[in-house]
Amino acid sequence: MKKEIFQEIVAFAIEKEQEAIDTYTAAAGAVKRANVRDMLLGLAKQEEGHKQKLMNIDFESLPETSVKEIPDLKISDYSDGVQIEADMDYQDLLTISMKREEAAHNLYTRLASISDEPDIRQLFEFLAQEEAKHKLALEKEYDEHILTDN
Repeated sequence: MKKEIFQEIVAFAIEKEQEAIDTYTAAAGAVKRANVRDMLLGLAKQEEGHKQKLMNIDFESLPETSVKEIPDLKISDYSDGVQIEADMDYQDLLTISMKREEAAHNLYTRLASISDEPDIRQLFEFLAQEEAKHKLALEKEYDEHILTDN
């Protein structure tokens, strides 16, 4: 795959990280519980770190065949299109956040699977693992405060 196409893929991943940052920051402003606000702000900070790692990829040093050619990245599969709204309840907020983390995990897993460059594959595998951790933290919060309350 040409470097330009790979750059487009990474730009898309950076965009998704920024959306996650914006989502968690907005969600932190919408919740009342301080511990949940802190968790969401912590997730936003971690997503910022992911974004910086992606922005620091040196495209000039990558070999031309850094990614296997594939006909469809299915990028639209990783976008849920649902936005956080001010009047959204806590359960919906957690559900949307979990879905976003799952989509990010799937995206990075897919990108890792098509990368021939070991350093890039390792980066995407690391990012996939981080997104899985975020989803788990949100699932625990959901289990503890939504399922237990119901």
